Amino acid sequence: MTYYVIYDGNCNLCTTLVQLLERLDKGDRFQYIPMQDQPALSQFDITPQACEQGMILINAAAPEQRWQGSDAAEEIGRLLPLGDVFVSAYRALPGVKWTGDRAYAQIRDNRYTLFGKRDRTYQPLYPAACVSDRCRL
Repeated sequence: MTYYVIYDGNCNLCTTLVQLLERLDKGDRFQYIPMQDQPALSQFDITPQACEQGMILINAAAPEQRWQGSDAAEEIGRLLPLGDVFVSAYRALPGVKWTGDRAYAQIRDNRYTLFGKRDRTYQPLYPAACVSDRCRL
């Protein structure tokens, strides 16, 4: 099953995490779309304003199934080998999910100040299967 990870291609932290996922997954499960690729995002009815709420994960087989922000990060973790064990433990610990959600929001809102902004948008090694600005859904 394929999932599209929509990330901020200008954020140093975001692109570093995408590069880590690319090395771990090698395009088997995840393909990537930078938030700056508006033609691709329009295929999913995603606006620039929606992107401000954080990364988005979309199930390619059922595009109506999507996660955003810390929920997207958790779902990505769950989909990785043995990740379900760690995400389940994380979700089960009292107060940890709430704290994680708040930490995600703070990092999201201050990502350029904390981690810097790239001069050019990072282009992923495993881009979503897009042809002529149209993603195959």
